[in-house]
Amino acid sequence: MLLKSLAVLALGVAVSLSAPLHAEEAIKVGVTTTGVPFTFLDTATQQPSGAMVDLAKAIAADNGLKATFELTSFSALVPSLSTHKIDVISAGMLATDERRKVVDFSDAVYTYGDAMFVAADGKDVTLDDLKGATVGAQVGTTFADGLKALNIFGEVKLYDSIADIMRDVKLGRLRAGFGDQPIIAYQIAKTPGLGIRIVKGYKPVKEGSVSLAVAKDNPALLAKVNASIAKLKANGELAKIFAAYGL
Repeated sequence: MLLKSLAVLALGVAVSLSAPLHAEEAIKVGVTTTGVPFTFLDTATQQPSGAMVDLAKAIAADNGLKATFELTSFSALVPSLSTHKIDVISAGMLATDERRKVVDFSDAVYTYGDAMFVAADGKDVTLDDLKGATVGAQVGTTFADGLKALNIFGEVKLYDSIADIMRDVKLGRLRAGFGDQPIIAYQIAKTPGLGIRIVKGYKPVKEGSVSLAVAKDNPALLAKVNASIAKLKANGELAKIFAAYGL
């Protein structure tokens, strides 16, 4: 009987030693691969990367959590959050009144507007020059809505990714493309052979602040995210995260 008791005790000790002392709780973060340098897939590591990825990791670590990333198309980020497939969105997403109807946004972490781009060998154009023309914008963005509201284009063609818009501008299928200014500038700087360039002097149709988003029924998480953002702003880490990606 004594031997049996010792054997059970030994087994219990072995199991307890093999289990982690403090299992780190995970938080699911929704990101998109089409938002360089905010969020993208690092082809060398096949892992999500970018300023908003690093920020999500920093916020998670500040709360004793581990960030796991769900690659999601930009247009599916809000639906995925609303259906609790993810816990938070950390991407180059602007906090708008329309989106606030379905999600809650954190305090702002970055501010920017849209840019107009044309073929590298093309002439600079103005919005007036594009009356009746076909232009491109990314589906689900505030820029696309703003361009449509101008009611001057022949068509605002919607694309899943900025890379696809760039391709069609370069090939002459679009007179011009519109997208996130820091994303466009970063990609042109990193890949000069893209065959496009930003139009100087263009005034953004929309400008706003990038924030993280959480579901409306999760105010506790929003409070934690905002507390971490405040801390990262105060100690300078937020600025360092964005500066590392040229932002």
